[in-house]
Amino acid sequence: MKITDLRCAVIGKHPIVRIVTDEGLYGLGEVEFTKSHLKPWVLHFREALIGEDPTDVERVMLKIRQRGSFKPYGAAVSAIEHALWDIAGKAAGVPVYKLLGGKVRDKVRVYNGSIRQERTGDRPEDYAADVKWMMEQPQNFFMVKQGISFHSNMKDTFEDFHYGVTQKKAGYHGAMDQGMISERGFNHMLDCVIAMKEVLGDTVSLALDCGPGWMLPDAIKFARAVEKYNLMWLEDMLTGDYVPWVNPQAYRELTTSTSTPIHTGEQIYLRHNFKELIETQAVRVIGPDPADVGGIAELKWVAEHAYMHSILMAPHGIANGLLGLGALINVCATLPANYIAFEYPTASDPWWEDLVIGLPPQIVKDSMVDLLEAPGLGLDIDAEAARTYLREEDAGFFD
Repeated sequence: MKITDLRCAVIGKHPIVRIVTDEGLYGLGEVEFTKSHLKPWVLHFREALIGEDPTDVERVMLKIRQRGSFKPYGAAVSAIEHALWDIAGKAAGVPVYKLLGGKVRDKVRVYNGSIRQERTGDRPEDYAADVKWMMEQPQNFFMVKQGISFHSNMKDTFEDFHYGVTQKKAGYHGAMDQGMISERGFNHMLDCVIAMKEVLGDTVSLALDCGPGWMLPDAIKFARAVEKYNLMWLEDMLTGDYVPWVNPQAYRELTTSTSTPIHTGEQIYLRHNFKELIETQAVRVIGPDPADVGGIAELKWVAEHAYMHSILMAPHGIANGLLGLGALINVCATLPANYIAFEYPTASDPWWEDLVIGLPPQIVKDSMVDLLEAPGLGLDIDAEAARTYLREEDAGFFD
């Protein structure tokens, strides 16, 4: 089998990768809807892939893996890797999880970071009402994640929240503000945590997406201040999101200063850049994204290494879309006992649910997702329905 073409179309806001072969099989991969601009970067790899056998996934990846980088530029390589595994599974007639060593669980646990309504504000009562709404959703999530501090609007809406520069109309998803947090801002965050925990109790767990942007002394103070609330984790306080470095030494100082679990990793590309975080016990939880880290095999390698160092695993995935959901389900079915849950992803537009073939009517039940048993990643796109959303330049995407 040979690859004859690599195509990419932006459907909704998602760049969708389609690898075509000379035997009629094709594979699909999906980039986060926050990265519509990456279509040219995906197509940059076309000449390198044509003529290769897509079922030799690792051999193909050796040609392109070193051409990616930290978020967002690892996304193109990652989505291509997903599409290669999709073909390999279809060629073998098995779900991709079988090719990754087989399942260790029949259902995969997920948490909620993406199914949300617009919060009415950034006051404690607004946060309380928001998590109450989340608790009432039919998925019955065991855990919810909320953005605070630099990963929320409070840095703009709460007067004198911090002493750093505040960017206005930066024009980029994930633009980073940074600086020492004021005492008033610090106390406001604590009030928001207290309000949420009063609603959630110990029925639904709470994690906080915090940054990046914190200075280390503030991060230590806050992590200690919330210890009694038994949070699942504090995420990306120092680096993360679109920050193209890791800073394990600072994370280790934060982690060893508190019993509150510290989490990072969504922006990191390749296992090599997790090495020091893991081997120095710099964090308690890592959260690589299969659509950014270099693919699903890369995520599995990271998870296994973390397992050997007693570090927990909770993959990121908030904007990965419904095809991205297929990649998350397949790889997380194979992960070791350090796996907690992955962040349940959503798509750019509600009509995506009418385009994707292979999903049950209710995907999440009691915070669990069934495995997809169709060959490959288990999902497909209804080509005729999707043509409505194709740009003229992408008219031949499904041919």
